[in-house]
Amino acid sequence: MIYTKCQKKLKKHTKVYMDFFDYGEQDFVMCEFCQQARAVDIHHLNSRKMGGSKTKDYIENLMGLCRDCHNSAENDSSFNMFCRIKHLELVCNQIYARIEYEKRFKKWL
Repeated sequence: MIYTKCQKKLKKHTKVYMDFFDYGEQDFVMCEFCQQARAVDIHHLNSRKMGGSKTKDYIENLMGLCRDCHNSAENDSSFNMFCRIKHLELVCNQIYARIEYEKRFKKWL
């Protein structure tokens, strides 16, 4: 779950994801894949395996998905690869937008 009211502290990978896209805890986060439902899971595109791995908590490896898309990504490697491509495009667009914003902002200083 991305966030619940009873949750006091976000998991590290959730915080990395939310901070990168500048989402607040109460924001509606849309599924990156289907764009039809609320993202309820932060999916590790490169699996953490049993027990987890803190080294996999970087933005290029974290994708917000609804339950159906998350289940598909977990069970179908081709679907997961397509998710990875779609997510990396979104990450690149976000980085590009930040660069453009900084260029324009510095222009006025």
